[in-house]
Amino acid sequence: MTGLDDIELLRQYAGENSEPAFAALVGRHVNFVYSNALRRTSNPHAAEEITQAVFIILARKAKSFSRQAILTGWLHQTTRLTAANFLRTEIRRQHRESEAFMQSVLNETDSEAWTQIAPLLDDAISKLGERDRNAILLRYFENKSAREMAAALRVDEPAAQKRVTRAVEKLRAFFAKRGVTLTAAAIAGAVSANSVQAAPVGLAATVTAAAAKGAAVSASTLTLIEGALKIMAWTKAKMAVAVGVGVLLAAGTTTVVVKEFIPLNVDEKWFETNGDALAKVPDNLEIIRPTHFGKPGMGSSMRGMDERIVCQNYELEWGLVFADNFSGNWPTRVELPEDFPKERFDYLITLPHNQNDFSQDKVKSILRDLIKKQFGFAAHRETRARDVFLLQVKNPNAVGLQKSAQGDEFSGGAIQSSVEGLNSKNFPIYALAEELENHLQIPVLDQTGLTNRIALDLRWKKLPGETVLETTKRVVLDQLGLELVPTNMPIEMLVVEKVKN
Repeated sequence: MTGLDDIELLRQYAGENSEPAFAALVGRHVNFVYSNALRRTSNPHAAEEITQAVFIILARKAKSFSRQAILTGWLHQTTRLTAANFLRTEIRRQHRESEAFMQSVLNETDSEAWTQIAPLLDDAISKLGERDRNAILLRYFENKSAREMAAALRVDEPAAQKRVTRAVEKLRAFFAKRGVTLTAAAIAGAVSANSVQAAPVGLAATVTAAAAKGAAVSASTLTLIEGALKIMAWTKAKMAVAVGVGVLLAAGTTTVVVKEFIPLNVDEKWFETNGDALAKVPDNLEIIRPTHFGKPGMGSSMRGMDERIVCQNYELEWGLVFADNFSGNWPTRVELPEDFPKERFDYLITLPHNQNDFSQDKVKSILRDLIKKQFGFAAHRETRARDVFLLQVKNPNAVGLQKSAQGDEFSGGAIQSSVEGLNSKNFPIYALAEELENHLQIPVLDQTGLTNRIALDLRWKKLPGETVLETTKRVVLDQLGLELVPTNMPIEMLVVEKVKN
């Protein structure tokens, strides 16, 4: 097993259900994941639980990795997101204890530089582009040689070393903005010496048993996994955007004047959702234009890479949701003015290559400002009372609520949704509220308290005289033993308003 690289081991596990292959992966990376989680939470018990959750997620997604993937980068991002999910629910209660523990850990190191950068490190790395992030992780977290790093990145050695140097300089700039002034050499030395700590004895075996063998895990770990997967899915869905043009748009009976922001000589090749084509697009483009890719409602595609993002055939509303990081179900929790454009647009944003500023926040800022200047709309979050449905258990013994035969593992297929119903061999209960909300176009809040997966097969067969709502409530109750209880309560909304430019 030791001669196989990460992706070969992962493919062996995915194809043959090889526990030794997965155990080898865990043994290779458990210290890295545990150290990352420990820096994020300052709590050793939480770090162990997060580590277990990350490897369970890896086992579930084993079949989805391409041959070119760099596992270390994926593990870093997944650990960061899983830890963020944990912190949202736990850190307030543990804050004082956590601070005391982290201080004791830092005091054990002999590096003043490490003491200053450790609390900021993972946020800084997450702000790097994927290629720079992978270079840092391979060089300083896995202690790869220049040759090994170049092979993993598929570049020559000078290019690999240049990428590392540039990435360290971006970290230096990140820390400097937060009051930590260190040289690039000091940062590199501190990270190389202190970034990875040994995980507790026995954690690798526990993780392997839970992820590869399906051993039982705690309810809190299952909740952590499901929450992290939701965050990962949302992050992936919104990792593309774009931006600029000028036209007169008819929105119902109201005409919206759109200002001219299109650069001269627009090349249609710029809007291809192809990584190689996108890499050749000029810097500093900010374009939103009426879509050239099909008619409204015909679907869409997107692509993003470090400093440049392209998006075809998307709503203007989506741009505001992305720019605000709004995580509420869209569009049911977004309130639009009557004159908001209903057409679809193509977006394109390109930032300067290799800039020290970090592209994700910059792209969102550009998008927010461009929509305001070009269309005259801005968005803000606001808690407002709304008619909603509470999804609650009425019959816990309903056949449709019984656990899927595949347990908590993914079936490998997404839910099939159509006008006829919802169908999935292995569907998480937490996502049912979102699907019902999309179907009814009314906010639905999950109050079932259920965490298992089910074999979902809902059919919207209307009876004579039934409304859509009546059919849905009857089907959900008959098949799943769940009821939709109407109420009015405050929920967070993204409110879009006309503004003065």
